[in-house]
Amino acid sequence: MSAISIGPGRRAALRRRVRWIVAATIGYNVVEAVVALTAGRIASSSALVGFGLDSVVEVLSAVAVAWQFSAPDPETRERTALRAIAISFFGLAAFVAFDAVRTVLTGVEAEHSTVGIVLAAVSLAVMPALSWCERRAGLELGSASAVADSKQTLICSCQSAVLLAGLVANSALGWWWADPLAALLIAAFALREGIEAWKGDSC
Repeated sequence: MSAISIGPGRRAALRRRVRWIVAATIGYNVVEAVVALTAGRIASSSALVGFGLDSVVEVLSAVAVAWQFSAPDPETRERTALRAIAISFFGLAAFVAFDAVRTVLTGVEAEHSTVGIVLAAVSLAVMPALSWCERRAGLELGSASAVADSKQTLICSCQSAVLLAGLVANSALGWWWADPLAALLIAAFALREGIEAWKGDSC
């Protein structure tokens, strides 16, 4: 990806901005992961567990970008960071898909989770803003890894909507299959973005 022609001062400011956004993303997702994984295990919800694991992957992705931008010349670490992000996507997709299929085959029905519904709604409000800020800075810098990480954050927003719909359908309508279906959609999102990050097509 080619960077827009910008001066050294602007480039330094954008790199600082990316580091701050990444730090905020890591902090939020650590909390999100703990809450989602705990609530998911309590409610036997594949979708909530998958969402929590996605938060872990989001942290790993953000750490990869933070590592890249800690170097004097971040571009030298771009390819390695992209590969790390892609691998985290693939791991998430595989685990979540396996857990969703296992849930269907064993017939374990997810219970109502108020905590999960609230968490999904909050994430749906927070994550798009973080994604937009990082993507804008990444595009101006010409950083494929920052853009890829912003897509990971945006996927979290999409997954929040899917999770919210699945949890509400399960709780309000008794559609037990909505939970593993939501989990499979989360896995599909992750697989697609993992392929793009691996190919370096994130911009």
